[in-house]
Amino acid sequence: MTEPESDLFEMRRLESLSNTIFGVAMTLLAYDLPKPNFAQMPGWLDLVHTYSGRLAGLVLSFIIAGVFWISHHRRLARQPLCSRGVVILNLFFLLSIVLLPVTNGLYGNYRLSSAVAVLYGLHLTAIASLNAGLWWLAIRGGRHAEIVGAVFPVIVFVPGIAIAALAPEYVQYFWMLGFGGLVARRFVRAEPEKAADDPT
Repeated sequence: MTEPESDLFEMRRLESLSNTIFGVAMTLLAYDLPKPNFAQMPGWLDLVHTYSGRLAGLVLSFIIAGVFWISHHRRLARQPLCSRGVVILNLFFLLSIVLLPVTNGLYGNYRLSSAVAVLYGLHLTAIASLNAGLWWLAIRGGRHAEIVGAVFPVIVFVPGIAIAALAPEYVQYFWMLGFGGLVARRFVRAEPEKAADDPT
């Protein structure tokens, strides 16, 4: 009985690593903010022109990273032990988080470029897809609300790639819909409770 369990990995070790990775990645998002040397005292228009687009990209990436951090830790709490394959897949997920400051820096500086917006959209889709796949492996058909909440951002980010190619200046507003997974998960969770209260 103990021999098969010896091949399993304790996810609390991965949790410590993931806290560090998310913390560093979310901090580095601000690294590419411009540090301008204005020729004269800047006015409000100068500040808006310099920081508005980059701050929007930073806030979007920070919120996305925060949402996936919450999802990641909720998943680890439901999966205290896992196989080596799942650990490796989790490491790829964390790698996608490590790369977020890179694509965020590109998007913050060249957000009107369709190529850069598509690259950023592909990255967001990869993060969401890895998260959804890991949730599926963690619960194996149970708790459908979790699967819905994890798949919802993928459904948003995939068409967002096409929007990024055609209208990169507007796609960031569409990407915000990815946070609807939190609402979708709560809505699906309420269904079994409602059914349980039904005497029929």
